[in-house]
Amino acid sequence: MLGGNIPEELGSLHRLRYLNLSVNSLRGTIPSTLGNCSNLQQLILGDNKLNGEIPPTLSRLSGLRELRLTQNMLQGTIPDSIGNLSSLLALSLGNNSLSGAIPPSFGGLLSLEMLDIQKNSLTGTIPPTLANLSSLNALGLGGNNLHGEIPHFAELPFLSYLGCTFNHLSGTIPVSLGRLSSLEYLLLGMNNLTGEVPSSLYNLSSLNTLELSYNQLEGTLPSDIGNALPNLQGLYIYENQLGGKIPASLSNASELYDLELSSNAFHGTIPQSLGALQSLLRLILALNQLEARKPSDWSFVTALNNCTSLQVLDLGGNLLQGMMPKSVVNLSTSLQFFALADNQISGIIPSEIENLINLTVLEMSVNDLRGTIPVEISHLWQLQILGLSNNMLSGEIPPTLGNLTRMGEINLGSNEFEGAIPPTLSKLSMLELLELSNNRLSGSIPKEVLTLLSLTIFLDLSHNLLNGSLPLEVGNLINIGGLNLSNNRLSGEIPDTIGKCAILEILHLENNLFQGSIPPSISNLRGFKELDLSKNFYSGQIPAFLDELPDLHYLNLSFNSFEGRVPMKGVFKNAIEVSLIGNPKLCGGIPELEMPLYQNITLIINSR
Repeated sequence: MLGGNIPEELGSLHRLRYLNLSVNSLRGTIPSTLGNCSNLQQLILGDNKLNGEIPPTLSRLSGLRELRLTQNMLQGTIPDSIGNLSSLLALSLGNNSLSGAIPPSFGGLLSLEMLDIQKNSLTGTIPPTLANLSSLNALGLGGNNLHGEIPHFAELPFLSYLGCTFNHLSGTIPVSLGRLSSLEYLLLGMNNLTGEVPSSLYNLSSLNTLELSYNQLEGTLPSDIGNALPNLQGLYIYENQLGGKIPASLSNASELYDLELSSNAFHGTIPQSLGALQSLLRLILALNQLEARKPSDWSFVTALNNCTSLQVLDLGGNLLQGMMPKSVVNLSTSLQFFALADNQISGIIPSEIENLINLTVLEMSVNDLRGTIPVEISHLWQLQILGLSNNMLSGEIPPTLGNLTRMGEINLGSNEFEGAIPPTLSKLSMLELLELSNNRLSGSIPKEVLTLLSLTIFLDLSHNLLNGSLPLEVGNLINIGGLNLSNNRLSGEIPDTIGKCAILEILHLENNLFQGSIPPSISNLRGFKELDLSKNFYSGQIPAFLDELPDLHYLNLSFNSFEGRVPMKGVFKNAIEVSLIGNPKLCGGIPELEMPLYQNITLIINSR
């Protein structure tokens, strides 16, 4: 059966014992007549497009052992009568749009081994009656709007999976969870949990995954955590308020492959012992207070050379100082994401960075790096994001960057680059963001770069020494959301082709040498939000169409030579959103703009 509805006639098959119609693109509702299939033991309708409510008649299936309705579009409340299915072993209702509370009657499903109601819109608290389900080995409650505290589940001896992520649970983590000796997966992230992680959790030697991210947990990790949890494979405690040092004993959890401790207050040096984790894939320690004040503090990098499967290394937003060790270029060739941004790292970018052949993200912004961009970076064929902004890099931008045809973002702003913008960047047909602001780039804007249809996020060339006119080719940027060419030496008029940039929301051209009038084609930019033309030599009247742009909330026309009456509709109704100072020939407008009422009064007085 592929597509269509579930036939009502199935309810007449009284001898039917197993009905599995999963992954069939079924639509419509679940027939209430299925409640007549008195011998049904297995009802599996997951991964379809079923809607409507769960029929209460299903509670008549007294011999039902599996009820799986996950990954549909079911709505309404969960029938309380489902709690009467005393033979049920597996109940899976996750990934729907169910609402209301979790029925307390579920506490009567004493044979239940798996309960999955994750990713719905359920509200209320977690019923304490769930602690009666002594046969339960998997409990998934995450992705709802539950609140209150976590009940004491200490009497569930077989529980191996407890998932309560993406809720609004509050209070502390119950100490009694440490008595769940079979627990392998404890997922409590995305809640409002406070206090310290109870020491009893470190008695759970069978624990495979501990997920406590996005809470308000405090305290420190025990120094012997790696000895206490030797089977740990994933440790996720990011976005909390934990402090202290990262325990060196984590290396004793030899199967650990994912260690994410970012956005906390960990301090001290990064343990060299982490290099013993042969299975490590992801090491994310960003946004802490980790230090490297002398060369020996960087020894962890050399140790990580042993982690031959490492794919993600994020150390951004810490207190790492001095020069990177040369061994950084000997990290795993499996490395895809490498971030050292927002530290105090000095020295040059080593040319041997080309050894990291599978890098897709290289992020070193906000440091003290000097020298030039090594040409060898152009050999990182997989690179998609290059972030080197806010350093002291100099020299020219290598034209060979145009060979990195998978590049999606280039951010080289706030450095000391000079010379021309390489026209070869036009070969980056997947480039969505190009940020070259606050440098010493000179020459004209290459027409070739303005042909990049892929530029959708932003093109920022502001605060440079660019000259010449704005090429007509700017009209090719039909998908761009923001364009900033301010604070250069650009001249001439705004090309009428600007009106082809239909998605444009932000345009900054201030502090240049532009002249002429505002082109009528700007009236086509119905999604315009910001327009700054200040400190140029524009003249003529303010076009009436500017007050008809519905989303325009920032307009700066100050210090030009506009004349005539100021419109009074649209953005001009709010003096906070518009600036017109430095245009002595303007008059009228709302009183808050403090413009003269009539332009010709001043002219008559001057003539006498």
